[in-house]
Amino acid sequence: MTNSPDHRAARRATLIVFEGIDGSGKTTLSNALAGALRARGQAVTHVREGGRFASTVTQAVRELGRDARNLAMTPWAELFVYLAREIQLLEEATAPALATADVVIADRFFYTAELLATSGRGVPAADVAPVVAAARGGLEPDLVVLVDVDPFVARARRKVSKQGQPDARPPSRKGQAGVGLQHRLRDGYLARAAAEPARWLVVDNTAADLDELVGALVAAVAAAGGGDVAAARACLPTPVAQPRAPDLDLAAAAFGRWIDQRQVREPALAAHLLGGLAGADWDARRLALVARAPLAIAGGLGNQQDEVSWQLRGQLEAVAPGPIVRSYLAATSPLAITPVAPARQVQAAARATALAPTVPADVARALRGRDDDLAWQLRADLDGADLVRSVAGLDGERAWAIRRAWLAQHGEAAAWGLPALAELACATVAGVPGAEAWAWRRGARAAAPVAALAALAGLDDERAWRWRARWLARAPRTVLGSVAASDDDQAWALRHAAAERCPEALDSIRGLDGERAWALRRAHAGRWALAAARSLGPLALTAAGAEFLTALLVRFPDSPGLWRTAAHAVARGARGPQPGASLAP
Repeated sequence: MTNSPDHRAARRATLIVFEGIDGSGKTTLSNALAGALRARGQAVTHVREGGRFASTVTQAVRELGRDARNLAMTPWAELFVYLAREIQLLEEATAPALATADVVIADRFFYTAELLATSGRGVPAADVAPVVAAARGGLEPDLVVLVDVDPFVARARRKVSKQGQPDARPPSRKGQAGVGLQHRLRDGYLARAAAEPARWLVVDNTAADLDELVGALVAAVAAAGGGDVAAARACLPTPVAQPRAPDLDLAAAAFGRWIDQRQVREPALAAHLLGGLAGADWDARRLALVARAPLAIAGGLGNQQDEVSWQLRGQLEAVAPGPIVRSYLAATSPLAITPVAPARQVQAAARATALAPTVPADVARALRGRDDDLAWQLRADLDGADLVRSVAGLDGERAWAIRRAWLAQHGEAAAWGLPALAELACATVAGVPGAEAWAWRRGARAAAPVAALAALAGLDDERAWRWRARWLARAPRTVLGSVAASDDDQAWALRHAAAERCPEALDSIRGLDGERAWALRRAHAGRWALAAARSLGPLALTAAGAEFLTALLVRFPDSPGLWRTAAHAVARGARGPQPGASLAP
């Protein structure tokens, strides 16, 4: 590191770096800014144009860090992988562009590697800082734009961006750390921005207008190019103030207004967040959005049994057959919690059967755990990977005959060694006990470690607990997801070990009503308010649940995520106490 290049030499270009958590909108904004500056006649180089790095080596290193097969990567190793990514991009693309362009834009910089290690993973900052400084070769950006956003909104945007665009890749390694990592990174970014106001700008993108924001950034870049970051900051729009809604009804109303604002600028996001809501106010909003965001509306229907939801299913069959067939199958499932009228079950079965040939992959996923006649009728028309995936959760001889035939076709070396096949091998034995299922999980674990952990869902034998304990630190999201609703003492030990850093510990107790569940909610309500609220599930309709949710709204009255949870509770008939409620059940 002592012989690293010195990049502090005189340069022509202004270097602008965008930072922010995943889903913040930094990629969209940085690309929009590049386009706007070019339209003004400036020579702009964006070293991650369209979300892809200008260096193929950097792109390959990114994939190495993302690959979930590298789940065992330690925080220090991860730091050096991220630094390698940035060093290659700097020397191959950024530094040359600085000598020729007017403006160089980078979507992420060395700050990401540093803050992921320190704020995200807990590596001591004093150890990390000199390593990062040496890697950077003295280069400092002229302006760092931190695109800040509520993590709830960021997650929703990421989900919306993936609708209709299935990603064949396995889950990312970093994503296995769960939502808590995004919160810690956000805190780290904001702390860095506060410590370096002469270089950093904070842009609130939770409820901003994209065109207005890009225009403000163009003006800010002009000011920053003259060395005046304070003037650049003055160009930014005032963050949109959120109303305060400290009880259930006020929160539901606030969420409705927030949706109305978002549907103008981000109709797919608004439609996605309406998922699961029904009733006069919500139905009008769903119907208003159906033409602009059909996939999001269809994806939110689930097992809703109101008349408008049935109307929407029929209307959306042609444009969104995948989510609609999943919705029909949810209505026919013997595992469904929401009662479905017999006539509607017959209708749903007929429509699912008619749609099934066009979306076999969606049918396969919707049949998990189902051993009823309709499920086997639909399986008769599936083949290959879809057929094998459709028997996930089943331990009967019919299911095993399908699995064994698939394994014989591919052979163990391929089925358990190639990542895509290994993921399928794990998926088909998810939740299945017994020695043969364990042989599949063990065989495929090296090539598909996340899928192997996910396949532990519902299992309570000692091998499952050993696997979970081993991988809790590296993959808490999947490990905790595998103990959802479990009241086993070992599940509680995992939750308590992870809850300080992982809200998924609270997600895993959804609907649990025992004292241990309430104690965990109370203990972490301040840090993970939204997860604590969602962990109530149907308990939000009880007096204790409504009191708990209301107390959270009193403490966090401007949270869109909590507003949405309150809207669901109110739509289902919950009525909470007045402000001042406690967090005790």
